[in-house]
Amino acid sequence: QVQLEESGGGLVQAGGSLRLSCAVSGRTFSSYAMGWFRRAPGKEREFVGYITASGGSTVYADSVKGRFTISRDNAKNTVYLQMNSLKPEDTAVYYCAAGTIRATNWRLYDCWGPGTQVTVSS
Repeated sequence: QVQLEESGGGLVQAGGSLRLSCAVSGRTFSSYAMGWFRRAPGKEREFVGYITASGGSTVYADSVKGRFTISRDNAKNTVYLQMNSLKPEDTAVYYCAAGTIRATNWRLYDCWGPGTQVTVSS
């Protein structure tokens, strides 16, 4: 088991940028695919993107493609979500998740962070 903790959320104006970080405890970080998900008020949890264990491949939801970038530093046990050109509809609680299978389905991830709030004002 690993423990995850997100940071970097906050309030930003539309068009602005934020970078979320997810610090992961445990020595097996480099063996996990890492996903980012979000949940807006009144909506279901939504896939944002994932990065493979090696960091060699990323996949994004169509809604964020070209604006968001996921990266990881296995030496620092940290995964990042760089969010540019933010829109009010990006407002949500953002979660990172670790899994042994790279997936767009949140149910396939094993461990979750508590989440960090991102609010984009218009």
